[in-house]
Amino acid sequence: MSEPEITIIVVSYNTRAMTLECLRSIRDQTRAPHEVVVIDNASQDGSPEVIAREHPQVRLLAEHENHGFARANNIAALVARGDYLLLLNPDTVVLDGAVDRLLAFARARPAARIWGGRTVFADGRLNPSSCWHRMTLWNLFCRAAGLTAVAPGSALFNSEAYGGWDRCGEREVDIVSGCLLMIARADWEMLGGFDERFTMYGEEADLCLRARGCGLRPRVTGAAEIIHHGGASETVRADKIVRLFRTKRALIGLHMPRWQRPAARLLFDAWPLSRVLVHGLRARLTGRAGHREAAAMWRDVWARRAEWRAGLDSRA
Repeated sequence: MSEPEITIIVVSYNTRAMTLECLRSIRDQTRAPHEVVVIDNASQDGSPEVIAREHPQVRLLAEHENHGFARANNIAALVARGDYLLLLNPDTVVLDGAVDRLLAFARARPAARIWGGRTVFADGRLNPSSCWHRMTLWNLFCRAAGLTAVAPGSALFNSEAYGGWDRCGEREVDIVSGCLLMIARADWEMLGGFDERFTMYGEEADLCLRARGCGLRPRVTGAAEIIHHGGASETVRADKIVRLFRTKRALIGLHMPRWQRPAARLLFDAWPLSRVLVHGLRARLTGRAGHREAAAMWRDVWARRAEWRAGLDSRA
């Protein structure tokens, strides 16, 4: 067997059916010399046993504790043999040779040093979460003021999500999503991998922003396309948002200029409060259950603000 050019790392946690579909798609759609490392975070759904039986060629790390996303990837990267690492979510499906296309993109754009692709939902609609712009005072203001919600397709009012861009073609971006992120193994090691204070969200944002500080210029291409179902192991929406907010609060402290942080925190804190007010007003005006549920969820997030305001440590 030839040495792998790329190591594909999949972190699995109670997503047996999706993980198996992901592994089948890698096998069927990838021709470049590669290896697959699956690290299972102590799943309770029988994932390790089924993966070992159906995909004996995969290197399986069946862990006895849930390490979270960051530490699990760091552990898996230690056994990687490829020159490139590809972080791939278990709730994804590789389409039309996407891994091979991403490798070709990396060879054509070596200065980027971090590469990503295009993600779609199972029905073919764009899943825009493949890449992000860094947080700025402007896009925080747009979220707090509700402009992002009113005009999600606007490049001006939804700049954090590159609003209005269909992810076709290619583009330099601030952050490549960890659902489909390729990086040279040497650069991963230079950056020290993921910061393990991030356990579920924000790992790739922190990595990419640190990388940009070291001269890397992440880039994505629409030619490498995968299905990303999204949120396969997340069930409680308010809990998800609290975790996400905690991470984003930390990223403000770690990656925004010091002089901007007080204003950034005020704007960020206004975001959930504005959602409470808007959905509450809509519920009263329309009587719709969906608005009542949304208002209740955002009230829960706001009530738990002490959790997410804490960030990850004293620097946040």
